[in-house]
Amino acid sequence: MALVYFYEKPGCLNNTRQKQLLVGAGHLIIVHDLLSEPWRNDVARLRSFFHNRPVAEWFNPSAPRIKQGLVNPLILSESQAIAAMIEDPILIRRPLIESDGIRWAGFDVEQVDAWIGLSAGAAGRDMETCTRDRRQAGERS
Repeated sequence: MALVYFYEKPGCLNNTRQKQLLVGAGHLIIVHDLLSEPWRNDVARLRSFFHNRPVAEWFNPSAPRIKQGLVNPLILSESQAIAAMIEDPILIRRPLIESDGIRWAGFDVEQVDAWIGLSAGAAGRDMETCTRDRRQAGERS
């Protein structure tokens, strides 16, 4: 069992499913609202969730400003990316997860399972793509 700090967008169906997987694996979850967290006061902490990943992977691809082409993560520097996320936290890839001093952005099932463990049967599941986006992609096919 791990103590997991879970930063979510309240009401997000994927975040709800992700939390269910963590609780089902026996972890204790402490939930925080990603959108109201005072990131401006702790920029270094926000940056620490992204490790050495490319800047574009720091972003929520379903964020309205990204989908509308108003923010292009591919051309932003690290400092520009953090500034944009502080201004509009919906841009942050979610969830942000912290456990045992390790921080991570996003919910890659295999990575989370290797890190803190998940229940059997979780492997291979897409727990990041917004279900609404998957439905819309299926409708366009």
